[in-house]
Amino acid sequence: MTTWTELAKQHDLKYFLVAFVDLFGGMRAKLVPATAMDSVAKSGAGFAGFAAWFDMTPADPDVLVMPDMDTLTLLPWKPGVAWVTGDLYMGGKPVAQNPRQVLKSLIAKAAEQGVELKTGVECEYFLISPDGTAISDPADQQAKPCYDQQALMRRYEIVAEICDAMIALGWKPYQNDHEDANGQFEMNWEFDTALKTADRHAFFKFMVKSIAEKHGFKATFMPKPFANLTGNGCHVHASLWSTKDGSNVFEDEAGELGLSKTAYHFIGGLVHSAEAVCAITNPTVNSYKRINAPRTLSGATWSPNTVTYGGNNRTHMIRIPDAGRFEFRLPDGAVNPYLLPATLLAAGLDGMANSRDPGPRLDINMYTEGAKAPKAKQLPLNLLDALRALEASEVLKDQLGEVVVGSYLKLKHSDWNEHCRQLTEWERQTTLDC
Repeated sequence: MTTWTELAKQHDLKYFLVAFVDLFGGMRAKLVPATAMDSVAKSGAGFAGFAAWFDMTPADPDVLVMPDMDTLTLLPWKPGVAWVTGDLYMGGKPVAQNPRQVLKSLIAKAAEQGVELKTGVECEYFLISPDGTAISDPADQQAKPCYDQQALMRRYEIVAEICDAMIALGWKPYQNDHEDANGQFEMNWEFDTALKTADRHAFFKFMVKSIAEKHGFKATFMPKPFANLTGNGCHVHASLWSTKDGSNVFEDEAGELGLSKTAYHFIGGLVHSAEAVCAITNPTVNSYKRINAPRTLSGATWSPNTVTYGGNNRTHMIRIPDAGRFEFRLPDGAVNPYLLPATLLAAGLDGMANSRDPGPRLDINMYTEGAKAPKAKQLPLNLLDALRALEASEVLKDQLGEVVVGSYLKLKHSDWNEHCRQLTEWERQTTLDC
């Protein structure tokens, strides 16, 4: 069996970043010298869980990261350093609220039914000034800047370096574009198993931020960093595959739009639990400035505001662009890379188990013709509404686990309460003279 010391020699590594992602999606790490990595990997890299976003106290023992060699990722922009993640343990037991282990538990549930989720994510981000007050490119001013070639090429050095890094890592990136907002970009790589995509999603955010900083800018995945511009989504494309014969369980040539009954039941599960799912896929106060926003400068938010699905129609929560897969357009840039596919599986497996009917497909423009679907469920208007929906969801508690849902709710309610303590300038302007 290959040792970490041997890996370090093979790749000329001096350091390992031993990392994990907490409940709020924040990446935490320790920089371990290659000379100590075998010892650290055996005993685990220790962290105080309370110091990260976990439902723990200073009295709890260390959280230990047991690095998984399969996650080894060399830093293309920082030769000599590699990133690695793994499972968390505390007191000799797995940490039940660890997002990566939550995802692995859902993957195991799916495997018991003979299926495996594969996903691809579209991670939108802004390149902004170091102080966060403006986009990085003052010349990027078009009212409809999506796919703007000039603006894309003005940030060629950053975009190309990120794409070159993904090529070097074997991710098979296939396109990079300027997105719908001024200063916004999206980069796509090939889909894979849910766990591998989640690991790459987590690393991608770290990589984009690091390379942006290297070039003197800041990258943000914040859902709605500018009030008048389109927000950062994190659309996920999903398909389900048989572990027995490798076939796409969602694909059916005879099915409507090329989807099988299983696929529609999976979608039905998402429709059934959408309000509760929203608490996880749209996890911040700011998230609800994106999904319930008025028209932006470009003319459309490109974000859902109802629990609906359609064909190749980007005004719905779920889009079916092709046979054998669907696109879930609700999640935003703040979503936890591991809780996103875990929650997708949780709702989808419930939909399959209960043959949930997603209802009729809508082919209307929900932005302009929403009145034609008066029975369509509305998405939560704010984080508190979403958290209350999650509290009431027996489906997600059962599928994700009472521990992780309870811990998540506790921390997010605290987040909401902190938000409510803030006095805004809008309040002063509209209420001072009452």
